[in-house]
Amino acid sequence: MKTQIEILLVEDNPQDAELAIRALRKCLPVSHLTHVCDGREALDFLHGSAAGEACKPPKVVLLDLKLPKVSGLEVLREIRANERTELLPVVVLTSSREDCDVAEAYRLGANSFIVKPVDFENFLEVVSHMGSYWIHLNQAPLIKL
Repeated sequence: MKTQIEILLVEDNPQDAELAIRALRKCLPVSHLTHVCDGREALDFLHGSAAGEACKPPKVVLLDLKLPKVSGLEVLREIRANERTELLPVVVLTSSREDCDVAEAYRLGANSFIVKPVDFENFLEVVSHMGSYWIHLNQAPLIKL
């Protein structure tokens, strides 16, 4: 039986992905983190068509909005439209401060919208707090397959 992935990080910027992974691993005992680089990979993973697929959806998806192939907003739309993933917690973690992006993300069912801090130390702090909340404190609904 495959182990549940705790966090699915959907981030196309290699530097932001590396910082997020380092922050999460430093502050949390996250042993099952998967990183994908575009929206298509994220949907393939969540729908079980990716190599090394998890047997259950992750505990939380950290989703950038500006992604190649399939945008973050479209990924969010498809997550909410699929019975298997509709209750999955999704945290938008993006550099966009656009009011229209914030409104659309919440309209599509984002659980949280966080703007990535530019400063390295602030970025690490925000990601570690966010990860701690969604992995340890949040009580997510039971997602049945």
